[in-house]
Amino acid sequence: MKHVCSLLTLLVSASTLASEPTVEDFGKTKDGEAVQLYTLKNEKGLVAKIMTRGATLVELHAPDKDGKSADIILGWDDVAGYESEDNQYFGCTTGRVCNRIAKGKFTLDGEEYTLATNNDPNHLHGGAERSLDKVVWKATPFTNKFGQGIRFNYTSPDGEEGYPGKLKVSVSYVLANSANRLTINYKATTDKATPVNLTNHAYFNLGGAGSDTVLNHQLKLNADNYTPTDDTLIPTGKIESVEKTPLDFRKMRKIGARVEKLTETAALGYDHNFVLNSKKDNDSRYNLAAMLRDPESGRTLRISTTEPGIQFYSGNFLKGQNGKDGKTYAHRSALCLETQHFPDSVNHDSFPSTILKPGDEYMSSTSYTFGVTKEQDQKTEK
Repeated sequence: MKHVCSLLTLLVSASTLASEPTVEDFGKTKDGEAVQLYTLKNEKGLVAKIMTRGATLVELHAPDKDGKSADIILGWDDVAGYESEDNQYFGCTTGRVCNRIAKGKFTLDGEEYTLATNNDPNHLHGGAERSLDKVVWKATPFTNKFGQGIRFNYTSPDGEEGYPGKLKVSVSYVLANSANRLTINYKATTDKATPVNLTNHAYFNLGGAGSDTVLNHQLKLNADNYTPTDDTLIPTGKIESVEKTPLDFRKMRKIGARVEKLTETAALGYDHNFVLNSKKDNDSRYNLAAMLRDPESGRTLRISTTEPGIQFYSGNFLKGQNGKDGKTYAHRSALCLETQHFPDSVNHDSFPSTILKPGDEYMSSTSYTFGVTKEQDQKTEK
């Protein structure tokens, strides 16, 4: 009988591993393109929903210290919400080049390129009309011994949004079955030299999307330095220490403790690129980037990446939009932790290069691991 029970357990486990991601219709774009929503689940209680428009993370449900699950990212109930002016890049794949490019210009191989200045006076997050967050991708679900996944593919033609080269992009979301870990893998190839810098723009509130504030969260960043910027948030080219500044998150600190020191600056709060230290995190391919926790729910998030930088943004432009289930997204009620190469790298030779050349392959990976912590373990620095 014992052997029969063991066999049944193995069969149930194998069935769980073999289950396919599910798919449903999510509406149509203004141009009439159908959009699908895929759901990934694992045995630990993590649920991720990703749509084909923008290869966008729409929902992310994680259990708290009492086992209660909540959706912890901002988003919309349908495609129309994502196409509205209230959408501030919620959950999307951002590119071809995430973050800012000064005055929408760069020179490559002796030729000057002009991009949209959709964040006056600069270019932001890949452009105004056909950036990667605004196009519909082709999706291929898959399962393997590690868990479930969705692979999204899109080919950006030469000249789209002003960028050179035909760029073939692949973004894969992989939900581990035996751990509460979501990994996003990026790949790209080109037929002409072009800048590439991809990230995901999820807005997190570990207390649940629609909670009043994220300033009560506690954050630790594995970064001794950051890239200072001018008044338009373009890096000066310098790399400076975070020591004795409100940007020092080398120890776990409450986000709201010092944010007001930055309110009167051009960033209007936290909106800074941090230079990650080289500190391997379990897997030798990844550097530890950030640790985030919510004292009330006990939820934690650990981010590891192959990227050299991370942008911490404290939701300074959230304005009370009504999002999923009618919930309100108040000022600073969510934050972004965007792994990336540095902003405006294409115009700074001293920064790690973002130039992808024919014959090479762009590869980037970021892992998000969720957990819970006990109240007595939640120590912070003032």
